[in-house]
Amino acid sequence: MGARGALAGGRPVGVVTGARTTARRVALEALERIDGGAYANLVLPWLLEASSLDRRDRAFATELVYGTTRMRRACDFLIDRLVGRPLEPEVRNVLRLGAYQVVFLRTPPHASVSATVDLSPARARGLVNAVLRRLVREPPPPWPDPPTRLSYPDWVVHRLASDLGGPAAEAALEQMNVAPDVIERADGYIQDEASQQVAAYVGAAPGERVADVCAAPGGKATAMASAGPAVVVAGDHSPVRCGIVAANARRLGLDNVAVVVADATRPAFRPRSFDRVLVDAPCSGLGVLRRRPDARWRIQPGDVGRLAALQCSLLDGAVGLVRPGGTLVYSVCTLTLEETESIDAWLASAHPDLVAIPAPGAPWERLGRGARLLPQAAGTDGMFVVGLRRDAGS
Repeated sequence: MGARGALAGGRPVGVVTGARTTARRVALEALERIDGGAYANLVLPWLLEASSLDRRDRAFATELVYGTTRMRRACDFLIDRLVGRPLEPEVRNVLRLGAYQVVFLRTPPHASVSATVDLSPARARGLVNAVLRRLVREPPPPWPDPPTRLSYPDWVVHRLASDLGGPAAEAALEQMNVAPDVIERADGYIQDEASQQVAAYVGAAPGERVADVCAAPGGKATAMASAGPAVVVAGDHSPVRCGIVAANARRLGLDNVAVVVADATRPAFRPRSFDRVLVDAPCSGLGVLRRRPDARWRIQPGDVGRLAALQCSLLDGAVGLVRPGGTLVYSVCTLTLEETESIDAWLASAHPDLVAIPAPGAPWERLGRGARLLPQAAGTDGMFVVGLRRDAGS
């Protein structure tokens, strides 16, 4: 959402500085590139691949980048009360890394402070050392408000409190500050359990034709192709993202996935030609903020309404692809009512020939004619799904 570039340009770590590559130095470079518009989930693997770090240090660098990015606002509060003046971006990121280690990761001071000070420009080492040692010595102050404590923008906290209720929103936000487990499917693809459940809910059967009209990066398309096996047409408007889907299908040895570059709002397929259609729509992503830590700082309040309008356009295009008796599944990885329950209500009004099918059961909870999975319910991503069947006689 508004990133200037996936990797924000430049050369990888070590080449830039000539300094010895360490997990903390890789993490610092990643934070600087994320500040410049790069996506954490793209820039960090690129930097790690270019580094000489072993597996343990790669895991540590990942924890530092994702954790520091999640807790950025909380770290800034802890830092600013001790500094009291503006900081240049590089020094601020060094201090964020140090504060995250000392306060949230509980890294022993002898292992964290000196190594973090070494990342600083020489002119700022005294300041960084003094601030980090005060964080070690002094008890943390009371948090000024819930958004600072939870480390989210005000609008995210208020929006979810309004849409979910205060206690449920707070539990969801706290859960999304916890690093997710790595879940590997039987075929080796890494995919969160909630996404696997959405793919299973589509119910693709052997020999069926299934359209996944917003397929990139291909997790749900490959899950449906593996389980059926059905013939899965995986579409995306971006040629680059389609390339990722195709690469994933090849890696899994799936020859029943056809990848097409297509605008799902104006599908180029024969009407009513698919048994099942999945619209896993672009959304605000407020259910997957643990997995996309930088998204909480990138998404803006106005994006929700814009994305809801896009979701309606995608569904309008997808509805025509469903054969009589076939099914349409709409899913999003967010928790706002505007992108979940309100979209379902719009579907009921705009497409009354589509009748709801049973929603997933617990730990999913009913919402409208569909179901919502809160992050805290089973330690998964947050999701919404609704399934609809076209009347066989329509």
